[in-house]
Amino acid sequence: MEDLINKTREIRRHILNMTADANSGHPGGSLSAVEILTVLYFQLLNIKSDDPYWEDRDRFILSKSHACPVLYATLCEAGFFPKSELKSFRSINGILQGHAHIKTPGVDMSGGSLGQGLSFGVGVALSAKLDDKNYRTYVLLGDGECDEGQIWEAAMSANHYNLNNLIAIVDRNRIQNDRWTHQVMDIEPFKDKWEAFGWNVIDLDGHNIEELIKGFKIALDSNNKPTVIIANTIKGKGVSFMENNPDFHGKAPNQEQLINALSEIDSH
Repeated sequence: MEDLINKTREIRRHILNMTADANSGHPGGSLSAVEILTVLYFQLLNIKSDDPYWEDRDRFILSKSHACPVLYATLCEAGFFPKSELKSFRSINGILQGHAHIKTPGVDMSGGSLGQGLSFGVGVALSAKLDDKNYRTYVLLGDGECDEGQIWEAAMSANHYNLNNLIAIVDRNRIQNDRWTHQVMDIEPFKDKWEAFGWNVIDLDGHNIEELIKGFKIALDSNNKPTVIIANTIKGKGVSFMENNPDFHGKAPNQEQLINALSEIDSH
């Protein structure tokens, strides 16, 4: 557990440094997903960093692709590419673009437009069934993108095809872009909607590593239908002035803010 907690600190440091160096990016929604990716990459996923496109690997789909700093930081810590590459974040010729792209080792879907990742994940999971493969497909969604009809079309099809090898995780930080999700589109009762579409639903604290591990174990034991984990999180988690602050959806910290933020991360 201590090792996992230390990983979350390192990943948060990377997110802050990357976005500050580029003076661009999305730190808020990256910081909210740190524990989720830490548990996935350092506890659950069957992957090989020295063979990123290994045929039998588990697949991870980042549907909220603008939050790619958390994915890049995690892939770096998992050994998919050197830490020096983080300096190239959002540079025109770098491998770490502003939205996740399959040219980056370890990235399984090129993203951009929101609402598409679950459909992609359904296709990947269905392919595993058809090819008699045992890999699992995990899709990280933002709660804001769950406004989109394509999410629910995908949810319906996942149940129809009994995709028990598909696990969706919703980063439920309750902020999208520059305001609260309920101000844009109230998606409650959120849990009931997923259940009505035939999914197993697990509701938990998305920053509690023990809860996440238990939740994923329950999901992996599902034998008849897909599972969604509603991970209740805080946008900007770990940095007091970023927490629950819509300003840092797409705003990088300046140098003074970076120093203060890193100091807070180190003291936790």
